[in-house]
Amino acid sequence: MASMSSILLATAMLAALFAVGLCTTPLTFQVGKGSKPGHLILTPNVATISDVEIKEHGGDDFSFTLKEGPTGTWTLDTKASLKYPLCIRFAVKSGGYRIADDVIPADFKAGTTYKTTLSI
Repeated sequence: MASMSSILLATAMLAALFAVGLCTTPLTFQVGKGSKPGHLILTPNVATISDVEIKEHGGDDFSFTLKEGPTGTWTLDTKASLKYPLCIRFAVKSGGYRIADDVIPADFKAGTTYKTTLSI
């Protein structure tokens, strides 16, 4: 039979795991001012992502890699306009890659924040 201290310890551990699971932030991306179809500036609302890549609408792979700026922004310059909506793939610093589908729409507006279905 388990002792009372073992039961309390197990309960505390479960409560801690549950609390950590609830401490996530819904991920958003703001399209930066000055963005246009061939020049995209994205600012995520979390600083725990890296290796940001873009897949165009109808594309087979993530063929555009964004450059990280010093202020938490990610920038992409292309000669041709991108095909929207865009999917975003990124590494989470706690481990693994995530994909946010169709985040940036064809009619995006600079300065607008777009929600994803992900939480980090």
